[in-house]
Amino acid sequence: MKRELQTVRGVCPHDCPDTCGLVVRVDPATGRAVDLRGDPDHPFTRGFLCQKVANYLDRVYHPDRLLYPQRRIGRKGEGRFERITWADATREIATRFRRIAASPDGPQAILPYSYAGTMGKLMYGSLDRRFFHRLGASLLDRTICASAGSAGCDVTLGTRAMIDPEAAIHARYIVNWGSNTAVTNTHFWKVEFEARKRGARIVTIDPYKSSTAAKSDWWLPIRPGSDAALALGVMHILFREGWQDQDYLDRYCVGGGQLRDRVLGEFSPSTVARITGLEVADIERFAREYGRSQALFGGPALIRLNYGLQRHGGGGTAVRTIVCLPALTGDWRHSGGGALLSTSKAYPFDDAYLTRPDLIRPGTRTINMTQLAEALHGELPGPPVRAMYVYNCNPAAVCPDQSRVLSGLRRDDLFTVVHEQFQTDTADYADILLPATTQLEHFDIHGSYGHLYVQANNPAIAPPGEAKPNTEVFRLLAREMGFEPELFEISDETLAAGAMRGTGGYGYPQGAAFDDISLDDIKAGPVRMNLPKNWAPFAEGNFPTPSGKCELYSEREGRAGRDPLPHYAPPHEDPQTRPELAAKYPLQMICPPAPSFLNSSFVNVDVHRKKAGQVTVEIHPLDATPRGITDGQAVIVFNDRGRFRATALVGETVKPGVVVTLGIWWNRYTADGANCNTTTSTALTDLGGGATFFDNLVEVAVYETASET
Repeated sequence: MKRELQTVRGVCPHDCPDTCGLVVRVDPATGRAVDLRGDPDHPFTRGFLCQKVANYLDRVYHPDRLLYPQRRIGRKGEGRFERITWADATREIATRFRRIAASPDGPQAILPYSYAGTMGKLMYGSLDRRFFHRLGASLLDRTICASAGSAGCDVTLGTRAMIDPEAAIHARYIVNWGSNTAVTNTHFWKVEFEARKRGARIVTIDPYKSSTAAKSDWWLPIRPGSDAALALGVMHILFREGWQDQDYLDRYCVGGGQLRDRVLGEFSPSTVARITGLEVADIERFAREYGRSQALFGGPALIRLNYGLQRHGGGGTAVRTIVCLPALTGDWRHSGGGALLSTSKAYPFDDAYLTRPDLIRPGTRTINMTQLAEALHGELPGPPVRAMYVYNCNPAAVCPDQSRVLSGLRRDDLFTVVHEQFQTDTADYADILLPATTQLEHFDIHGSYGHLYVQANNPAIAPPGEAKPNTEVFRLLAREMGFEPELFEISDETLAAGAMRGTGGYGYPQGAAFDDISLDDIKAGPVRMNLPKNWAPFAEGNFPTPSGKCELYSEREGRAGRDPLPHYAPPHEDPQTRPELAAKYPLQMICPPAPSFLNSSFVNVDVHRKKAGQVTVEIHPLDATPRGITDGQAVIVFNDRGRFRATALVGETVKPGVVVTLGIWWNRYTADGANCNTTTSTALTDLGGGATFFDNLVEVAVYETASET
């Protein structure tokens, strides 16, 4: 007799704006998940999954899953461990933490290190933050992905650039600006594609001919880090031709006159062409099509930004500048028009309830996670980092200046705990290694940064071995440390219900977005927040800025000693402004994600790694030929920080002067034990203290003749 399978609804937890609904089918006789697919009833993701998550059971049942706590028995980096009990592990961690906290260095010598390995509200940040706040550990500024863009949007709009993503079908001119939407935001690409069937034109601005660029109606191959200059050049043409929406500027904006004077005086198309590497004719054409979208295409224009364009020295200002454009054209008025970076701030989760920032001791230092190399080498203010607790993150692979991160992790006097699903590159350096659950094995709740639905992840199967979720591990550690039970002896569902009591109004049109939505509601399936369909949040101004208007001129920036108007801030490592550095390392390298991976997740799953193939670097023929590089040849990519081996792909998928490598590989799967981050810098963005992965001058040479010094 065929057994009836149990159906469980879940959520994809990975760092992607789509936050797909899942349906898991479990054999109740074995407790084993036998099928996982997209939730066809999810109004936005509609049953479709990317290939990574469509094969998620390969990850859940991977033979290399960590199953038991372990203690290091070899040298750091060798990855040799012996099994211990949870009682042994928590006792040793608590003993070491207490000893450090009581030393002259104090608890700030302990550093929690985490990011978005899981995006659930409980597993990303709840009892973990309470624990480290209560302990008095250093704070971590989680900047490695999105902080520059978020800060840039906050200057202009008071929140991240936002529309209702489902309303994008009404747009008629869609600009993917630094966004490989077809790969990294697949369900929004489907919305764009539907808009195109209704008459929309799709344009992609990107130094790299990504899948999205190849599928677009027009690809504008901009020079890395010059996006703000293009936006300012578009503004010049809009004002020059009188195509601006003067009524919107007068009623809902601050600083339109000052901005007009700047762009007309400083950012002519010829100037912008020199900075961006684009032709004057293309800049003129783009400005005309974007600025006159209603007249030419019958509907508003929409800019879909993504985080690649803010990963350079001027990245925050670039985003701040680009999101001014819909104010000049008046596209914020229209459903489906405007700009979209993230919807995350539309969710009124009570983060203060989850994380308890009131427990933070006055004067506690904050360490920028992008500067882990400096932190591990004692180069930042405050006590040396003597202990690190790593979870939801693989810093040995993903952090910039990789060689110095690894040398820091090898320190004999550094006590490192890693809580992971697999023995990653970082786990090889752990003193204590703890097994973590996957999404199928714990409860969580989710917002999204690409749609407006709130969801619950229901556990489908029991954890394998002795794997535990983040929340349970921090309950165990809190008990061992003797911390107050009322802070930690709280069930995950109670935490989730408390988080949903948030009643903030950050840009909400009427009432609270979670009104009348219960935990039981979202456990049954995705629920759209109480926001109008086809929501255009800034149609009549109402910007959550100090002035209540779109701040084209920012008094806050002026008071901070920065330029109050949008401007162009070049990358730290720019051939036009650093000719002496470019003489040694003339190629601008960017490292977008490989479609088969998600940051460093999925690299160890055979099907995804085989699909990714090998480490490659794409180089234009005009750069390859003088270097004697042919297609398929082994090369070395290098600068003063480090080097890695790759296979050259010679073609016109990149501009001359630009090379592209897709990441992020685990070092153990590369030819030389290094990935692209051995060359990247820990320099920070102008706003938000973000990472500058795409701000990187390198040289490329044939491997056999490359210098090994």
